[in-house]
Amino acid sequence: MNRFAKYAVMLIAAVWLTTPTLSYAADWRIDPAHTTVSFKVRHLGVTWVQGEFQKVSGTVRYDPKNPGAAAADIVIDAASINTRNARRDNHLRTDDFLLVETHPTITFKSRAVRNAGAEGLDLVGDLTIRGVTKEVVLKVADISGEVRTGRGTVKMGASAATRINRKEFGVKYNRLLEAGGLVVGDEVRIAIDVELNKS
Repeated sequence: MNRFAKYAVMLIAAVWLTTPTLSYAADWRIDPAHTTVSFKVRHLGVTWVQGEFQKVSGTVRYDPKNPGAAAADIVIDAASINTRNARRDNHLRTDDFLLVETHPTITFKSRAVRNAGAEGLDLVGDLTIRGVTKEVVLKVADISGEVRTGRGTVKMGASAATRINRKEFGVKYNRLLEAGGLVVGDEVRIAIDVELNKS
């Protein structure tokens, strides 16, 4: 190796050693078998009726060294709704509620992160139901560390929650009780417990 080549190698090595390492957020895929998207809404003003969507997919970007760069893209099969009552579930799939024939998916796509810290963060994004898109904030907490399974898969998990007014998404069906109250409440509380597989 001549003198010029040796100098070039030394220069490249010096630049590499003195340049800060860039940290890129890891890409994760939702594990649908270990992920729950649940909701609850007031019934008759006296109790909460709960349900869940049994089919969910999507991707998440998260790096514990840079939580402010987190992102999520979630797709829910609207027809997979399950409240443990077949008659009610079929009604929820109709035009009175989710209109799954025309709008088969519910989606959430994040746009920003707020209040990022070691214990959690607020994921701001667009929630689309029945073709209507509104900004919501998913409050993310219980973010686990990475775990490697016996099969070599790397996993992590987290929980998230938000509240929406269903009428803002065009879900306006209701019935008035004789006593003056409503059968179905307007506020819907949503909770997500997600398990992720590292891509």
